[in-house]
Amino acid sequence: MINFLNDYSEGCFPEIIERLSEINYRKTIGYGTDEFCAAAAEKIKKACGCEEAQVYFMAGGTQTNQMVADVLLDSFDGVVAVESGHVNTHEAGAIEYTGHKVLTLKGHDGKVDAEELDRYVTDYYNDGSYEHMVRPGMVYISHPTEVGTLYTRHELEELNRVCRKYNMPLYLDGARLAYGLTAEGTDVTLEDIARLTDVFYIGGTKCGTLFGEAIVWTKGNQPFRFNTKVKQHGAMLAKGWLAGEQFDVIFTPDEKGDTLYTKGGKNANKLADKLKDALASKGYRMYNSSPTNQVFVIVDNETMKKLSEKAVVGFFEKFDDEHTVIRFVTSWASAESDIDELINVL
Repeated sequence: MINFLNDYSEGCFPEIIERLSEINYRKTIGYGTDEFCAAAAEKIKKACGCEEAQVYFMAGGTQTNQMVADVLLDSFDGVVAVESGHVNTHEAGAIEYTGHKVLTLKGHDGKVDAEELDRYVTDYYNDGSYEHMVRPGMVYISHPTEVGTLYTRHELEELNRVCRKYNMPLYLDGARLAYGLTAEGTDVTLEDIARLTDVFYIGGTKCGTLFGEAIVWTKGNQPFRFNTKVKQHGAMLAKGWLAGEQFDVIFTPDEKGDTLYTKGGKNANKLADKLKDALASKGYRMYNSSPTNQVFVIVDNETMKKLSEKAVVGFFEKFDDEHTVIRFVTSWASAESDIDELINVL
């Protein structure tokens, strides 16, 4: 069976295994206060062009989203996200578990529209009884989105403008950020994200590390005693250096200035593009136009059944009674031979 279910099926870049083996017996200070986390943070700050940034390493994406939301919000605040947003669909109510409601807007290709966001918050404050309602306290977006689409720099600037208008933090989920930053035609850089958001995270789990996400507070705005609150959530890694060193490895530039993080993103996108071309040539119907490593296809149920006998792919949603939307996902570790085999199956 060839597997295109997700982008975290494989382990990690071999360079990470090699480096962790080298430092395995070195004694370090715990809880992310070690030299490896410090070195990784400096490389991330440089890559973001943001010297005032504060970097904190977490274990996973849901944990990170929940942690950021809980420390930024008052008890009566909610998180604004599109209906398809990860915090609304695939995190088992993790945000609500902390006592904060997810406030949903209709998505447009998986994205929050700035004008609609502006109207939504305006309507909230124009309601005479708004003090009896959940306040829109922050805005959650992801880049890429749940359907593989990307924000433009202008769209991020407009969201930033609305968030400044209402004093709402703008938070970007970067679980698959490597694939967004390296997509063909994108005009959004890591520097743009650092400039236009209040906090975001750089995903490692889906982009080549064994585990780990790097939260980046972009304005020197990490909340007071943030690490204490992380501890309260049971989210603090005693062996924090394991996460820090992985990010140090993938953010170390080579002689050409490329990093494993960007190389992995480019590999996944290149192979996804090859798959998209093959699907188009064979007459498959695409669900949307995703420029990143997630490929969504509409197939009849019989085709889906036959395909599942030879390939592991993801169910996305029912399209109608006779058709299903399935998802192929390439990754930093995908091989061209796997794509060729999948094309033969198709």
